[in-house]
Amino acid sequence: MKIDALETIELEMAIFVRRLTSLSSDKKFGNIDRSAYLLLHQISAHGCAGVKALADVFQLDISTVSRQTASLEQKEYVYRIPDPQDRRAYSLQITDLGKHELDEYKKARSVRFKEVLKEWSDDECQTFAQLLRKFNLTINEGRTKEANKS
Repeated sequence: MKIDALETIELEMAIFVRRLTSLSSDKKFGNIDRSAYLLLHQISAHGCAGVKALADVFQLDISTVSRQTASLEQKEYVYRIPDPQDRRAYSLQITDLGKHELDEYKKARSVRFKEVLKEWSDDECQTFAQLLRKFNLTINEGRTKEANKS
């Protein structure tokens, strides 16, 4: 990879993260934050999951995910399903309220992203989506390899 391209990617990613952070903190998207969105999306898309499984998916400490899911539970966005084999263990399932909040958040973000990308062609949007997904998968694979070395 050429140095110019690498420098451009590095700078543009820093700007991208800054803008996304600003966008994500905007309360006009609803009542949930980015961490809640990701957790609710994961549970909604893949079914009930325990805190450890969620921590593994997002490559976070169990204590971090435990705090985040406790907040979701307090807001009644998720509920616990006890493990019949181990009384200490449980899985989390999304509630109807959690689905509603997730849907509202996704709708509001979709409107914003459509507005941002309105001048882009369908091909440009498709290419960007594919490359962004590839980038995220590559980062995830790298983090997984690093974790396995430990």
